[in-house]
Amino acid sequence: MSQLSPRPYWYLRHGQTDWNRAGLSQGRTDVPLNETGLEQAATAGQLIEQALRASRADGGLGIARIVSSPLERALRTANVVRDELAARGLPVMPLTIEDDLAEVCFGEQEGQPIGTWYDDWIAGHYTPAGAESFDVLRARAVGAVNRATQEPGQPLIVAHGALFRALRSAMALPANVRLPNAIPLSAAPEPDGAWSLRQLP
Repeated sequence: MSQLSPRPYWYLRHGQTDWNRAGLSQGRTDVPLNETGLEQAATAGQLIEQALRASRADGGLGIARIVSSPLERALRTANVVRDELAARGLPVMPLTIEDDLAEVCFGEQEGQPIGTWYDDWIAGHYTPAGAESFDVLRARAVGAVNRATQEPGQPLIVAHGALFRALRSAMALPANVRLPNAIPLSAAPEPDGAWSLRQLP
């Protein structure tokens, strides 16, 4: 099973889309942000800017770069955040696309109401027709994050909800926990090997 390297990172799920609002599974379907999602991304940028300034005042490394999923809803969120940071006087951050941060393929479940099958999918008991298994998603997500954290300084990873479920599993945290849209959080390894998550207010 793929192991997550014990290096800290920031994570941000994309802003809201119309499918999020309607409670539909998106997967690889490239649904754009709606107006609420754009506002959420801007607010996330403001929260991150405040956290970065506090981190620098305390001598922390802060965020050195942004690594995004290629899907439009995530990449647009990443660009809005990057623009917000620059507009508030911070250096323009490098932004790269990591294909393995794309959301899971949900196969026949894409566009359908979110159901009660996630637990069985995570446990490996059920995979929708044409979809990616949870184990495959987890290996892909772990590889992408490990590559993103290799360089000095923490990355801000902008991606998706189901992909973060896979990362939670890799951090030995309960996996089937819904991550809100555009709420920044930091993930940090503890000396005992556990991981801690801190959500910005």
